[in-house]
Amino acid sequence: QVQLVESGGGLVQTGGSLRLSCAASGITFGTYVMGWFRQAPGKEREFVAGVSRSGGRTYYADSVKGRFTISRDNARNTVYLQMNNLKPEDTAVYYCAARLYGGSYYTANEYDYWGQGTQVTVSS
Repeated sequence: QVQLVESGGGLVQTGGSLRLSCAASGITFGTYVMGWFRQAPGKEREFVAGVSRSGGRTYYADSVKGRFTISRDNARNTVYLQMNNLKPEDTAVYYCAARLYGGSYYTANEYDYWGQGTQVTVSS
């Protein structure tokens, strides 16, 4: 049974930081591309960041470049999202996702497995 479990969300003030974690089980973690997406109320789910199987390549949405960092620890079956200089527009439910085969990092429906999400709220 595949499980992706996010943690680390919460309430933070503008300019603050949070570190999200996503622990995977039931998959051979190092063979999966990992991504972070987010969904704000009334909006579609959007790509935030992605990381290659080895962790050597990373991809970001323009809106988070320079503020967020994605990383992974294949020994711990965990992917992270370090979020700095948070803004109210970053408020959303954040989801991690895993994709086995080739496709676009940026496209949600190309991912195979999803976590349940963790809420991030940034107050102004």
